[in-house]
Amino acid sequence: MSLPPISPLENLGNRRFSFYPPILNIEHNEWFFRRGTWSEILVVNSRSAAEIWIPRRFLGEVSQIEDPVVIVGLTKELEYKAGAVWPHQRRVIEMPVAVGETPRPSQPASDVPAAAPVIGIRTESVTDSRMGKLIGFTMLVGVVASFVAVNVLREGALRPRMTYNTGDQGYLQLTHADDYHAVVRTLGEPAQDHWQSETGAIQFRSLWYPERGYFVILMGDSRNSARFIGAMDAQWHPIYGIALRAGGTTLSTLRELKKF
Repeated sequence: MSLPPISPLENLGNRRFSFYPPILNIEHNEWFFRRGTWSEILVVNSRSAAEIWIPRRFLGEVSQIEDPVVIVGLTKELEYKAGAVWPHQRRVIEMPVAVGETPRPSQPASDVPAAAPVIGIRTESVTDSRMGKLIGFTMLVGVVASFVAVNVLREGALRPRMTYNTGDQGYLQLTHADDYHAVVRTLGEPAQDHWQSETGAIQFRSLWYPERGYFVILMGDSRNSARFIGAMDAQWHPIYGIALRAGGTTLSTLRELKKF
């Protein structure tokens, strides 16, 4: 008769070992090897002296480290009941049915809603998102339009109205490149010629043409560089300003210019 195979536990001799995972329903997890057969081995608990047969198919590897004891692996989680070990089965606990409520039958796979309702919900969400964006864009356009209207009205209120009516608009022939001599060649000699001040970072020059009913204004960082920037009526109200390359006109400068 052949002898049973040698278990790795037999090499431990009288040394204690522990199972991992521990066997359920047994408090102390320290064991000694007693003997083995072809199908199982007999181990003894070091505290209670209880003897338990462990099927060989549940035995795993034995650790090489003995700190604090040798660990013998188990391939399944075992539990001790009725004087033997069995694979532990974790059961799913069903929640009790509330009073007055009937148990819900399991829903067959064919009754599971298809993906169509989800697609419909997503489409509705996208539609709501687009509608929200459209409303926001409409409100933005309204705010911008209101802002532009207010600025147009404000510009009209600040811009002096021409109360002097004359058919002479000779100043329209002048450009920003025209100096005093160019103005004289176009409009003739002025009746009056005044500088705003003798010194200053910016020099202003006014040329009065009573027969035409307006002043021609020149400006420059020096008297030699003064060029045409616009015209004032007889009441010193701006009636014309040239366009600037950076945008806008010189009307704002003329409005701030005091009569001299």
